[in-house]
Amino acid sequence: MSDLLVKLYTLPDARELREALALDGIEIKRALAPEKHHVLAWVGEKFSKGWASECDAAFAHAPCSCFIAVKDAKIIGFACYDATARGFFGPIGVDEDLRKAGLGKALLIRTLEAMREAGYGYAVIGWAGPVNFFAKTVGATVIEGSEPGVYKNMIKG
Repeated sequence: MSDLLVKLYTLPDARELREALALDGIEIKRALAPEKHHVLAWVGEKFSKGWASECDAAFAHAPCSCFIAVKDAKIIGFACYDATARGFFGPIGVDEDLRKAGLGKALLIRTLEAMREAGYGYAVIGWAGPVNFFAKTVGATVIEGSEPGVYKNMIKG
């Protein structure tokens, strides 16, 4: 999978989407340190140990570079930045039962907004799976020759 590039200065406005999610009881917020064990357990269970490791790295930043979507005091989605490498977005994941409701889009844009607020002009979406989702949502483009990128020498097992 290739990496993607996103211009952070051209992000779409997602306030209405976040407001609609809020009416459904869903809050997107920056994760707090006392929530770390909950977030890492949820990500490890729903996605992978590797993604949980990336979330763990996101919690090492101040402020934390992990955002979570919460409904009824339960995690339903997450997104991170600066986890694998500086300037990288990801991973991102939404509970399988709640996909297609705009939650992934809202998490993506909110996390990219945080990167812009931190001073980044561009973000790299590392080893992107759903390229069409990222292209459609935030205008991401493929970085030619970026496969496997920073993940080249990652250990397996």
